[in-house]
Amino acid sequence: MMQEEKALLVEYGKKLISTGLTAGTGGNISVFDPERQLMAITPSGIDYFEMTVDDIVLLNLAGEIVEGTRKPSSEWQMHLINYQKRGAEIRAVVHAHSTFSTILATCRKDLPATNYMIAVAGGDDVRCSKYAAFGTEELAEYAFEAMEGRYACFLANHGLLTCGPTLKEAFSVASEIERLAGLHVGASLLGNPVVLAQSDMAKVHEQFPSYGQ
Repeated sequence: MMQEEKALLVEYGKKLISTGLTAGTGGNISVFDPERQLMAITPSGIDYFEMTVDDIVLLNLAGEIVEGTRKPSSEWQMHLINYQKRGAEIRAVVHAHSTFSTILATCRKDLPATNYMIAVAGGDDVRCSKYAAFGTEELAEYAFEAMEGRYACFLANHGLLTCGPTLKEAFSVASEIERLAGLHVGASLLGNPVVLAQSDMAKVHEQFPSYGQ
């Protein structure tokens, strides 16, 4: 089942590495099929450039494996909770250990609106979650809380989590937030980054839907 989605996960797993969003076997990605009510997720601890469609694992919304012989990513609960509670709008989740996002997460800092492009994450900031050990239900709940009303959050002392209506969009949000995190860290080294006013961001959110073709 979900052969097309499995192929996408294999493709985007390689992109996690090639774009520098993660290293080694870190991070994980998933997609959701609302008709079948199934989540396809990358396996635990397999090199992205060695991964094949046969390594992808399918789980139902109860968290039960319905297809695949591999162990699913240790963070499967952090993905599944979004499909359980935001399945009407969320079809993909990306988790990365990207450098600048993880720097802010290590300092347990939110990313404020120091650049208007933060609107791609659905609000005026990217929040940092409370800390919990990786692969736990507690982390899944903290991450879901931090990402309420957003398409991105930081995981305290851990990394970046994004979501979206497609894998392409979820990945794009991850790439953009990592870029903005880098700008914010750099600006902080020079002085105090200026945060855009709520009124300025309101105009950005108003204009965003008409951006592009």
